[in-house]
Amino acid sequence: MTPDDYDAVHACWMACTGMGLNTIDDSREGIIRYLERNPNTCFVDEQEGTITGAILAGHDGRRGYIYHTAVNPAYRRQGIGTALVNAALHALANEGIIKVALVAFSRNDAGNVFRESLGFTARGDLTCRNKALCAITRIDT
Repeated sequence: MTPDDYDAVHACWMACTGMGLNTIDDSREGIIRYLERNPNTCFVDEQEGTITGAILAGHDGRRGYIYHTAVNPAYRRQGIGTALVNAALHALANEGIIKVALVAFSRNDAGNVFRESLGFTARGDLTCRNKALCAITRIDT
């Protein structure tokens, strides 16, 4: 994924029910900042000039994290999501990462079924908490 992919990736995210975006982290500037920090671990799927799916992945040197895995609904059930996750996991492993986490909305049934099919397990012993350090506007698709 490159900064030039932003508009098409954002459109893909907006087409996917269950995504949770916000106006800062998921803005063009926020995604460019993320790509600069994680230049080898974020991917898009492109078919005939159309971005059909995308995944953001990165790490802190200890754990890998996956964000915003999305496949346009018109292109689902073709292995695109699996290929994107596998590419991200391979890239993270190449950077020495041995464990990968992701956060998913409980209400995102299709996304959670997909992640479980790939071996991601739910952790009942953790509570996810957030604190915004500035005002943000959340966008739920």
